[in-house]
Amino acid sequence: MKKYRIHLLIAAGLVAGILVMAAAGQGGGKAEFSRATIDIGMVVSDVNKAAKFYTQALGFKEAGAFDVSAQMAGDTGLTDNKPFQVRVFALGDEPATTKLKIMQIPGARKVDNQYISSSLGVRYLTVFVADLGKTLERLKQNGVAPVKEPYRLGGGDTYLALVKDPDGNIIELLGPKQ
Repeated sequence: MKKYRIHLLIAAGLVAGILVMAAAGQGGGKAEFSRATIDIGMVVSDVNKAAKFYTQALGFKEAGAFDVSAQMAGDTGLTDNKPFQVRVFALGDEPATTKLKIMQIPGARKVDNQYISSSLGVRYLTVFVADLGKTLERLKQNGVAPVKEPYRLGGGDTYLALVKDPDGNIIELLGPKQ
């Protein structure tokens, strides 16, 4: 009898879990977003220098490129009818991975990137790494030093380090330092 009750409780728990998951999935029909990640667009002063930094020094993979015509740039409000090419970089091979789109547009002006409080707007990218020590070594081999020594977060094994790309954009790296 005791064995039967345990099996009944397990079965009831499974059914309850399935019902909760089904109810959560019916929260109003179609999902609001078609992807759970966002793509970031970044205007740089030298697209080749930036590409080298993001691939060789940071470890992104180049995932393609596309052109934006002067007509489309003007019609959409992206630029004042200046054409440009977008190069796409990804953190992995999965179709829905986060992507960084870099582009060089004549006339773009640099902002103050000394600190995240120096200017308004998107101020930094956060990249979660599996081994901060290995990432910092690769950056060092490519002539990139952290802004300061890695900072240990909350007494655990997660550290934070900041580096800057060729235009001074801040990249926050988070992960264990092995």
